[in-house]
Amino acid sequence: MAPGFASREELDARKIVGVNTETVTNVTSTDIPGHYPGEDHEWDLDEFRRTFKVEFHKLTPHDASFSLIGIDASIANAFRRILLAEIPTLAIEYVFVHNNTSIVQDEVLAHRLGLVPLTGNPDGLRWLQQYRKPTDEDPEGSGVADINTIVLKLQVECTKSDNYAELDKKGEDDPRLLYKNAHVYAKQLEYVVSGRQDQFFAGGDGENAIRSVHPDILLAKMRPGQCIDMEMHCVKGTGADHAKFSPVATASYRLLPTITITKPILGHDARKFARCFPKGVIGLEDVTSAEAGREGSGYEGHEGEKKAVVRNTFKDTVSRECLRHEEFKGKVKLGRVRDHFIFGVESTGQFESDELFLESVKVLKEKCRVMKQGLANIMR
Repeated sequence: MAPGFASREELDARKIVGVNTETVTNVTSTDIPGHYPGEDHEWDLDEFRRTFKVEFHKLTPHDASFSLIGIDASIANAFRRILLAEIPTLAIEYVFVHNNTSIVQDEVLAHRLGLVPLTGNPDGLRWLQQYRKPTDEDPEGSGVADINTIVLKLQVECTKSDNYAELDKKGEDDPRLLYKNAHVYAKQLEYVVSGRQDQFFAGGDGENAIRSVHPDILLAKMRPGQCIDMEMHCVKGTGADHAKFSPVATASYRLLPTITITKPILGHDARKFARCFPKGVIGLEDVTSAEAGREGSGYEGHEGEKKAVVRNTFKDTVSRECLRHEEFKGKVKLGRVRDHFIFGVESTGQFESDELFLESVKVLKEKCRVMKQGLANIMR
């Protein structure tokens, strides 16, 4: 139900977290039942549907910025934690070294391979199930099968280039020209199709095949006579188990900043005030004749002078620089909107950035389903 007596202005003011010179105020949410006498703040689904919004600010395959408006910090933080650690993704888990005569030790190379981000047909990646490792309680585990394991191979040998003698005679010293496979890259990982995987990953070739997101990741350097022969098993896991399974390079949020100019800031002070913020946050405008002629506006006698106005608080970093200067004391209030979360999500490439948020919603829904089932079992 809607609150009983508070005005919309008062409700909006309650959502602002005050940012002062050395303190932060009004940090606790108060929209809970019984906090304000005569006001009913019971959570209501229809009210949530009316006020909740999702706004996208930037959307590229690997980078997204969007706002979740009208939710509690606990829900926003749940999405952030799920993005980091609970969306299953594919990564190299087991490396079988048949031969490695490069200068990179087996375990170091295996670690580098594990951190290579992989991608492929999204439908196939969703079709894959998580591999269950053998434990004391379950010695068999789930067993290696086409539905839970992807096989990659790396077989490269460094040899002299066909025109090595000619290049060497000219004094060429670039090993990439003198030798074949002097540098081993992630694009040389070869996908081996197994069983039903062919219907999703199209014979191991093209855009649907399992491959590195960034083909030019350097894995090792070799010289003639050295070779690498490895087989890798990729399984699905979550970032909670290891960072290589995290689908994001970073996932964070911040609250929307607010800047309220309470008294006019004019002339030289206005220009100095604008320099206290990132470019585009504060603008300069001329004082109009109407403003200069309005009694009590603070602009009397200043027609044509520059005044500071707020343009775009989205770009502000809330550095509080303006609060350090005596000339702005009592003229500006800084804050943040408590229920406006600006998310920044950078995908590692296995899923596109906008898909990741939808995947986090699915994970949270499943958590809620399990919790509801658990509560139902307790009540029986």
